[in-house]
Amino acid sequence: MPIHDLDCLTVARRRKALCTVHAVRASGRETWEALVGAPAAAFAKSCGFGGKAGQLVLVPGPDGRMQALFGLPEKGVRDPFAFGKLALDLPEGDWSVQAPDDVARDDVILGFCLGAYRYSLKTDDKPTGAPRLVVTAGERKGLAAQMAQSICFARDLINTPANLLGPSDLAREAKNALRPLGAEVDVVKGSVLDEAYPLLAHVGNGSDRGPRVVVARWSGSGAGKDAPLVSLVGKGVCFDSGGYDIKPSSGMLRMKKDMGGAASVLALAHLIMAQDLPIRLELRLGCVENSVSGHAMRPLDVVRSRAGLTVEIGNTDAEGRLVLSDLLYEAGESHPDLLVDVATLTGAARVALGPDLPALFCNNDSTAMLFAEAAEHEADPLWRLPLWQGYVGWLKSSVADLNNIASRPMAGAITAGLFLEHFVKPDQRWAHVDSYAWNDSSRPGRPEGGDVPGIRALFRVIRSLCGTNDTKKT
Repeated sequence: MPIHDLDCLTVARRRKALCTVHAVRASGRETWEALVGAPAAAFAKSCGFGGKAGQLVLVPGPDGRMQALFGLPEKGVRDPFAFGKLALDLPEGDWSVQAPDDVARDDVILGFCLGAYRYSLKTDDKPTGAPRLVVTAGERKGLAAQMAQSICFARDLINTPANLLGPSDLAREAKNALRPLGAEVDVVKGSVLDEAYPLLAHVGNGSDRGPRVVVARWSGSGAGKDAPLVSLVGKGVCFDSGGYDIKPSSGMLRMKKDMGGAASVLALAHLIMAQDLPIRLELRLGCVENSVSGHAMRPLDVVRSRAGLTVEIGNTDAEGRLVLSDLLYEAGESHPDLLVDVATLTGAARVALGPDLPALFCNNDSTAMLFAEAAEHEADPLWRLPLWQGYVGWLKSSVADLNNIASRPMAGAITAGLFLEHFVKPDQRWAHVDSYAWNDSSRPGRPEGGDVPGIRALFRVIRSLCGTNDTKKT
């Protein structure tokens, strides 16, 4: 599938043809007349417009052109998604958005683009007239636009039905997205995969659509041999039936999104390369399908991992950690400066934090603080949960080094993180993100369907490794 070309953005050449949105706050009512004129301001107030966040009203403008007032959150509250409402509710035309100086221009562009996103396979769903945001030529190729492209690409992948996106398809999409940006991309399959990634193979070989592992390597044009090495790992379970520990039918309805971790890190890698950060980058995706078949894994199977540890399969529906383990261990062989994995790993994380807060696990307090600061700055929340070592014993097995599930039905997100930690070197800076990767309902900038929360914060952390953070940017 192609990377989105962002038709919702336009570089205007005729200023007189533009319509204008004035973004205002309820606390600044005295400025509205100066922006749109006294008659238009009075008209807006008569329509019930009070500058409340998210309110939008069309008002008459000079020379018959349309203009609008749009309510912003109060000062100090950052919400890029709010501008997604403009892409939904403005009439067709080329629109310029004028916002207060404390509102980042990149937030306007990003929110508008994400609000314009839609996914449909309907044969009669033809595009209709839609508003376009007027930007400069530089903004059209800037960070916010590239961020939006990467996120929309990931959304497309997650939203694609599983019959149209199996393991080989996901691997192909990764290759097609990254090679044009200069990455070396290898796709591993067959007996080579079985030998190199035994836990992942034990999951994926249960499907007639065999597993694939994507390994990509890239260096920025300004990255020397000593440039920071960042390694990204993603869970790419293209459909999860649960295996022999089969899910109820209601539990399978969204399991096409179980490759949301792979989509997240693929989008992040695409953005890093598009921005040409001066780092070295490695990416690994475990692309599998967890199926029920005569050759699917069984409860109580024991498999020796790439790390040499034996793992007992306590539950075939805890497959994501098996997919990640071999990849994490291989990633550690390169001694990266930062190792990050993203996965739709546990329902327990959603019970604890709900759909909007990805759970963050980190084995280094100073690194965790970087993630917390980045999440707050970007209004892209991550919530740290502990790798509580007191629960490690819950993963014991009587016949193997580890069981893939805990012996107690509690703290499932934590014990999943502790399982993964067995495959990470003790001195390795590592962060594990447990994400929902889905919007259950539509909100401005976040339409119902696949999504990749957290990657804006992750990008900021990675950019900080090379000292290129700009607080004025997204």
